[in-house]
Amino acid sequence: MRGKTVVITGATSGIGQVAAGKLAAMGARMVLVARDKTRGEAELARLRELAPGLNHTIYYADLSRLAEMKRVAAEIAAAEPRVDVLINNAGALFGSRQLTPDGLELTFALNHLSYFVLTHGLRERLRASAPSRVINVASDAHKGKQLDFSDLQSEKNYRGFYVYGKSKLCNILFTRELARRWAGTDVTANSLHPGFVSTRFGDQSGGMLSLGVRAAKIFAISPEKGAETIVYLASSDEAASSSGLYFYKCKPATPTKEAQDDESARKLWQESEKLAGITY
Repeated sequence: MRGKTVVITGATSGIGQVAAGKLAAMGARMVLVARDKTRGEAELARLRELAPGLNHTIYYADLSRLAEMKRVAAEIAAAEPRVDVLINNAGALFGSRQLTPDGLELTFALNHLSYFVLTHGLRERLRASAPSRVINVASDAHKGKQLDFSDLQSEKNYRGFYVYGKSKLCNILFTRELARRWAGTDVTANSLHPGFVSTRFGDQSGGMLSLGVRAAKIFAISPEKGAETIVYLASSDEAASSSGLYFYKCKPATPTKEAQDDESARKLWQESEKLAGITY
């Protein structure tokens, strides 16, 4: 990873933080995208101590807001001459339905559209740095979920974990369509299931959902184990030629048939372009 620049979202805690540390220790220059400045500055200081002399840096944005997604992508694209790896990792689980200032359901905006918009904003840097990689952190929570294109904003019968699972289905479908559209560019795109990991994830979801998530963490794996597949996809020679796949424990895995539906992938892409106001 020496000489390579890695952009990562959600790296101030959990598996993102572990992955950032491991990649920095391997020689990568880390470019973080975070929301909380206190945690962000602490993580930046940690990386600079762990892997000094690499000019690690950080950008701040609320990745649930379209304007912020676009702004931070433009800032990174303007400042960074190359992006070798983009790791879309930021995400959250919400117990009640909330709308962003753009009128979008919060889970959909943060967990899916931020991946879509940030990747779009960094497309020229990724292509100029080819061979390069896009890594989208998804989840086996997509299992049993389906997309209702008449209700992408989950206005009907909102259930926090189900809506979270739908956003992870979106991650896999987006990865699949991205790989198809960018075939021949030498930019690969893969998604992954990190496992059920014991992190801060879900602690702020609210109500019984937070209590349930905390109780389930008794059976969770460590963030170090959860970050392994992210690091593998970002750095290994084995993964260099893989694209459009879904990984678990550093090996290709098979997502649900809904996650392999090319028509749904195309439709989600088209709807995402409309909602984000961009055209790839």
